[in-house]
Amino acid sequence: MSELENCMESLIMLFHRYAEEDSDKQYLNKKELKKLIETELPNFLKNQKDPKAVDRIMTDLDRNKDQKLDFEEFLPLVAGLSIACEKCFRFYKKKEIKGKGKN
Repeated sequence: MSELENCMESLIMLFHRYAEEDSDKQYLNKKELKKLIETELPNFLKNQKDPKAVDRIMTDLDRNKDQKLDFEEFLPLVAGLSIACEKCFRFYKKKEIKGKGKN
């Protein structure tokens, strides 16, 4: 498989590893989402000032308001965080290039 295909497979497997912790194996409930975020995105949660961050994230992602997330509802979290990280990457890359030009 290609690198991107491996990444997609990893994301799918990760989602289902946490979703399978209870009887509803196709969805993440709030407890599973919290565990996923705490384990897989520890720095993200650590930097949140809001103690109800997971509740807010769950509410924002749960489009059909059924108190659980399917894979499609979960993906915007990954996409949004990836976009934010890529913006930081570009910012620091630009800073690095400007810093080299001063020598």
